[in-house]
Amino acid sequence: PRNPFLDERVRHALSLAIDRNALVERVMEGMAVATGQWLPEGAFGYNPAVKPPRFDPDAARRLLAEAGFPEGFRLTLATPSDRWPNDGRISQAVAQMWTRIGLRTQVEALPFAGFVPRRTRQEFGIQLGAWGSSTGEASNYLLSIVSTYDRQRLTGPGNMTRHSDPVLDQFLFRGAATMDDAAREKIWHEATAYYVAREPMIQLLRSEER
Repeated sequence: PRNPFLDERVRHALSLAIDRNALVERVMEGMAVATGQWLPEGAFGYNPAVKPPRFDPDAARRLLAEAGFPEGFRLTLATPSDRWPNDGRISQAVAQMWTRIGLRTQVEALPFAGFVPRRTRQEFGIQLGAWGSSTGEASNYLLSIVSTYDRQRLTGPGNMTRHSDPVLDQFLFRGAATMDDAAREKIWHEATAYYVAREPMIQLLRSEER
């Protein structure tokens, strides 16, 4: 009767249920790092105060109960099976972690050619995604993925979930209009902290070559 993902507590619960270090070690075989934000360390706008969310399944269960889902709910995690390194394996592992906190989770794995049209039509309740910043700094993800989808403003072209938060939009507009580098980076730091506190998307890991 209601979309559980619109409740911030549910999103936090899903995030706390994920053991990111296990994903790094067992699924990615060390070729990734756990993360709570979309930029790597050293990139313009990376917020050093933001750490990967902790693994706390007990807290996840409590949050689900507070949100009105003490018995969990059913969800299907959509994922490509041939697009990103270990994409299907990552999704299977995350699904198992969510099952352990009481969610009835299944995975729908699709070839990327079949995944993209359905993602574009917003057919998935929750999905695995990946992003690489073509500009190497924070505004690229904010503009493309997080900002409100608006064809006239040219914002949110890659926002396939239709997430919308006016506060994040304002961070983007303020930062884009700020010419001083230090002041602009401060805005990106604030935007990242706000984003992580609300988790409109659940950050997992960043691929890394060694």
